[in-house]
Amino acid sequence: MTGRGRRAAVLLLIGLGLSVGACGKKGPPVAPERRLPVAPSAVEGAVEENSIVVSWANPGSRVDNSRLRDLSTLRLFRHEETDGEPLKPAMLSRGQVVGYEEIATISLAAPAPAEVQGGRARWVDRRALNLGRRYVYVVTAEDSIGRSSPPSERLAITFLAAPKPPRNVAAAPGDRQARLTWQAPAEFSDGAPVSGELGYVVLRGAGAEGPLSPVMARPVAGTSFTDTGLENDADYRYTVRAVRMDPRATATGEASAAVAVFPVKTTPPGAPVNLVAIPAPGGVRLAWNLSPEEDVALYAVYRAVGSGAFARVATTAKVNALYVDRDVRPGTTYRYAVTAIDRARKPNESPRSNEAVVTTP
Repeated sequence: MTGRGRRAAVLLLIGLGLSVGACGKKGPPVAPERRLPVAPSAVEGAVEENSIVVSWANPGSRVDNSRLRDLSTLRLFRHEETDGEPLKPAMLSRGQVVGYEEIATISLAAPAPAEVQGGRARWVDRRALNLGRRYVYVVTAEDSIGRSSPPSERLAITFLAAPKPPRNVAAAPGDRQARLTWQAPAEFSDGAPVSGELGYVVLRGAGAEGPLSPVMARPVAGTSFTDTGLENDADYRYTVRAVRMDPRATATGEASAAVAVFPVKTTPPGAPVNLVAIPAPGGVRLAWNLSPEEDVALYAVYRAVGSGAFARVATTAKVNALYVDRDVRPGTTYRYAVTAIDRARKPNESPRSNEAVVTTP
C-alpha cells in the first residue's frame, strides 16, 4: 500500500470511531443528552406586596447521575394566562421554553439581583404584573458549555391583591417575653374589602436599627402573639404583616409600623431568712442569710417601733448580710425585717424575711 493509501485508511478508521495504534481500552462514548444537568427542583413562590417571589433548588447532578460541578447559568421563564385555564405546557427548544418569556438570566458568577444561598436561588418578579392574572414559571439550568437542563416543574401563581398592614399594633413587656396584639386590616391593597382567611407574619429586630426577621416559620392565626425566650432589659422592636391565605396563592402585605418593647423581670428574688437582732453598745446589730438569687443588688432593712408599721430605714450592698442600726432609743422594743432587691430595670423586691424583735437596754 502506498503512503497516500495508508493515510486514507487511517482517516477512514478514525471516521468510523475506531482506535488506531492505541494501547488499552476506552469506554463506550456517552450520548450528549446523558450529560445534561437535571432540572431545578422544589420551585416555590408567593405574592409579596406588589411582586411575585420565586425560589427553587439548583441542580447538583447530571442526568447520568454524575456530579454537576460547573453549573453556570439559571434561566427563569414566565407565561401569563387567564386564571382557571389549563396550564401552558413547558417544552425546551434551542435553549428557550416554547410559549414562555425569559424574564431572568442569572449568572452564578454574579447572580445579583437574584439571591443564591445554600443551593437555592430566589428571584423577585415585578415585571408588568396584572391583578387577577395567573403566571406560570419554569426554570432551566446550564453548565459551563451551555448544555441546558429540561424545564423544572411548573409553578402557577395568581397575582392577588395583598392585605393592607394590620392596625393598632401594640406590644406589652413581660418576664423574658413580649405580648403583641393588633387588629386585622379592613381592605386589600386594591381597596376591596378583606375576605377569606388571613394569617400574620410577626417580625422581630434587636435594638433600634437591627434587621427584622420572622419569629415563626409559618404565619400565625389570630390577632395576638406572645414571643418568649427573650432577654430581660433588652430593647426589641416588632412589625406585623398580614397574609392572604388563598388556595391560588399566598399574598403577604406591607409591614405595620414598628413598635418597641423591652422585656422586664417581674419575678422577685427569694426572701432573706434567719434574721436575728442583737442589742449592742450604741445600737442593734442585725444578721441574716443571703438570698440565693444571683441578680440581687441590695438588701433593704425595715424597722417598726413596738406594734407600729414597718418603715425602710436603710439599704446595704448585696455582699453584706450585716447591719448595725444606731438610730435607736434605750429601753425601746423594735421589730426588724429584711428584703432582697434585684437589679432589673424596674427593680423587684422580695417578700420580707422573718421578723426579729429586740428591746434595747
